[in-house]
Amino acid sequence: MSADATTGGALGRVVRAGVGRRRTQTAVMVLTTLLSVASAVLALGLLVASGAPFDRAFARQHGAHLTVRFDGSAVTPERLAATAHASGVAAAAGPFAVTSLRLRAADRAVPPGFAPPPLTVVGRAPAAGPVDAVTVVEGRWATAPGEIVLERGSEPPGTGPGVRVTTGDVTLTVVGIAESVGESADAWVVPEQLTALAGGRPPALQMLYRLTAADTAAEVAAGRKAVTAAVPAGAVTGARSYLDVRETARAATAAFVPFVTAFAFLGLALSVLVIGVVVSGAVGAATRRIGILKSLGFTPFQVGRAYMAQALIPGTVGAVLGVALGNVLAVPLMAEVSEVYGTTETLIPVWVDLAVPAGGLALVAATAFGPALRAARLPAATVLRMGPATGGGRGRALLGLLGRLPLPRPVTLGLAAPFARPARAASTAAAVTFGALAVTFAVGLGSTLVAIKADGDPDRGGDVTVHTIAPPHGGPGAPGGEMPRQADPAAVAAAIAALPGTGSVYRTARTQLDVAGLKGGTPVVAYEGDTAGSPRTMVSGRWFGATGEAVAPTRFLRTTGLRVGDTAILSEQGRTARVRIVGEVFDLGDDGMTLRTGAASVAALHARYQPTDFTVTVTAGTDAARYAERLDAAVAPLGAEAALTEGSRSGVIRAMQALIVALTLMLVVVACLGVLNTVVLDTRDRVRDLGVFKALGMTPRQTVAQVLTSVGAIGLVSGAVGVPLGVVLHGRVMPAMGRAVGTTIPPADIDVYGTPLLALLATAGVVIATAGALLPAGWAARTATARALRTE
Repeated sequence: MSADATTGGALGRVVRAGVGRRRTQTAVMVLTTLLSVASAVLALGLLVASGAPFDRAFARQHGAHLTVRFDGSAVTPERLAATAHASGVAAAAGPFAVTSLRLRAADRAVPPGFAPPPLTVVGRAPAAGPVDAVTVVEGRWATAPGEIVLERGSEPPGTGPGVRVTTGDVTLTVVGIAESVGESADAWVVPEQLTALAGGRPPALQMLYRLTAADTAAEVAAGRKAVTAAVPAGAVTGARSYLDVRETARAATAAFVPFVTAFAFLGLALSVLVIGVVVSGAVGAATRRIGILKSLGFTPFQVGRAYMAQALIPGTVGAVLGVALGNVLAVPLMAEVSEVYGTTETLIPVWVDLAVPAGGLALVAATAFGPALRAARLPAATVLRMGPATGGGRGRALLGLLGRLPLPRPVTLGLAAPFARPARAASTAAAVTFGALAVTFAVGLGSTLVAIKADGDPDRGGDVTVHTIAPPHGGPGAPGGEMPRQADPAAVAAAIAALPGTGSVYRTARTQLDVAGLKGGTPVVAYEGDTAGSPRTMVSGRWFGATGEAVAPTRFLRTTGLRVGDTAILSEQGRTARVRIVGEVFDLGDDGMTLRTGAASVAALHARYQPTDFTVTVTAGTDAARYAERLDAAVAPLGAEAALTEGSRSGVIRAMQALIVALTLMLVVVACLGVLNTVVLDTRDRVRDLGVFKALGMTPRQTVAQVLTSVGAIGLVSGAVGVPLGVVLHGRVMPAMGRAVGTTIPPADIDVYGTPLLALLATAGVVIATAGALLPAGWAARTATARALRTE
C-alpha cells in the first residue's frame, strides 16, 4: 500500500476523531447550520412558491396587466379600440360591454336578509384572444343568448353547469366554469345577451391591456396614464392592475417573508461567527496535535483539509436537517395556494432545496478556511515547543485595579477574565448580542401582532354584540333543514334600549356594491347610531362624521387609485351614490377592501343588506357578562342572540406567532451554545489557574461565581447593544410586512417598546450568557485541585 493511501486513511481517522472528540463544538455547528438553512429555505421558498402558481397561470393565459373600465356614453368603441396603439401597450383585447348583476340559483331558498354579491358580467364572444385567454375548466363556453359562464372563484353557491340562475326577470343557464387569472370578470355571456341584461341603459365598456413594461406599480401606472390620455377626459371610470390581483393571491404567505428573511440573515451571521470561533478554537487548542501530525508525515494541505472537513461534516448534517425543517414549516403556510389556481405544486421548489444548502455549505467552508489555513501554515517545530497557553498575563494589570474595589475576590477575577483573552471575549459578546437582538425583535413582533389583531377590526369596540339572525333550534344541522329567521332590527333596538345598563349603541349592516374597476364590487358596511365612543385606528385622516363621507383601508385606496379626499362612486342596479373618502382606516377584514360609511350616505341605492349587528357599550359599573346574559334572554324570543364581544381570530397571525417563537428559540439556543463553546475553551485554557485558586481556598461555589461573572459582564454589555439593534430591526421589518399584504401598519402598533419593557429586555444578554456558561462553570467547580494542577 502506498504512503499516500496510508496517509489518506489516517487523515480520515483524524477527521472522525476530531468530530467525535469535540462533541460540543460539533453540536454547535450542526444547530447553527440547521437554523440558518431552515430559515433561508423557508424565506426563499415562500417568496418563490407563493407567486409561482399565479405567474405560470398568468403567462399561460396572456393575462391583462391592466383592466380598464370606461363610461360607454363618453367614448365610442372605435376610439377605445384605437387605444391598443397607445404608448407602452403591447397588446389589447376589447372593448367588451360590461355590467353588474346579482345572480342566484333559481328555485333555491335563500336565508333571510341575505343577498348574492354583485358580479361583473362581460359580453364576450370568444374565450381566446391576445389578452386574457380565459380557460374553460368545466363545461363549455357560452355561444347563444340565455347561456352564461361563471368564473371559478366567483360562482354563487349551488351553481354549476346545467344549473339555472336568475337576475330580476331574466333566467340564464350555466354552461361552463372558467378561470381568468387576472380576474377580469365574474361571468361571461354573448354580447347580445349583455345588451339585454343592461336593461336599456348604455353599458360600460372594458378594455384589457398587456404592457411592454409592467414589473412595477410605476410602470403599470404609466401604462394607465397613456391609455387615459388617448380617450376623452372623464371617460375612464376605473382601472385595476394585475399587481393588486397577484398581491391578494400571495397575501396568505407574503407577510411571512420579511420576518423570516430577517431571521435567516441573523442565522447566517451567527453561523459565520460561531463556526469561525469553533474552528479557530479547535486549531488553537490543538497546536501540539497539529505539530505531531506534521511530524508523522501529514502535509500542510492535508492538515488544512482535516480542519475543513471537521467543519463541513457537521455543517452538512445541519444543512440536510435544515432543508427538512424548512419544508415542514412551509407546508401549512402553502396549504391554500393550490386551491387558488388549481396547482398541486404547493411545496418549496426543488431548486431552492438544492441551492440554499449548497450556499450554506459554501459559507461554512469559507468561514472555516481561515482557521484551517492557519493550521496548515503552523511550523511543526514551533508548535511542538509550545507549552500550555494560559493567557492570564493580559488581565493582571486590570485585576490589580479591580482588586481595590469592595467586591468579593471571585467577582473581581471574573470581571478581569474577559480582558485576558479579548478576541475570545469579543466573540462571546457577539454571540450574546445576536441572541439579545433576536429576543428583542421577537418580543416586538409578537407585541405588534397582538396589537394588529385587536386594531385591525374597526368594529372591535363595544362590550356586547347582538346578531339579529341566529341558527335554528338544534343548530345548523337540525332535522328538516330548518332555515334561520331574522329578527326585526327595530324590535331588537327597543329591547336593547329598555335594558338597564345600556350605554351607547350603534348598528351595522353589510352589503356589497359595485365600484368601477373592481371585479365583483366591494364590501360596504353602513352605520347607524352613536359610533363616537368606539375605538378605531386610523392610518391617516379621520373617521366619517357626516352624510356623504366614508373611510377605506389601504388596499382599497391603492387598488382603486383613490386617495383621502377623493370621491368614490358606488352603484347598484343603475343607481349611483358618491362618497368622499375622509380617512384611511386600519382594517384587515375582507382582504382590506371594505368601505365604511353612514347608512344615510348610501340610502339612495336601496341596497339589500345582510342582517344587522348591534354593538353595545355598557354604562360604568355594569358587569358586561351579566348584562350579556340578560340581553340574550331579552332578544332570543325575537330571533336574535347576544354575547360578549370577542376579539378577531386570525389563523395567519397565530401561525406567525408560532413560527416567531420557534425561530427565536433556535437562535437563542445557538447563541447559548456559542457562549458555551467559548467558555469551555477558556476554562480548559485556564485550568491550571483554577487549580491554583482552589489550592488557595476557592470553593466550588466561588468557582461558579467567577465563571458566571466573567460572562455576565459580557452579557450586560451585549444586551445594551443588542436591544437597540432589535428595536431598529423591528422598525424596519414591520412596515415591510404591512406592505407585503397591501396595508399600512399604524405607527402606534409598531412603537411597542416602552421603557419598562426595554429595561427588562436589557437583561436578556445576561440570561443568555449565564445560561450558556452554566455547564462549563459546573465542570470547572467539580474539577479536582490536583488534577487541575497536573494539566499541561
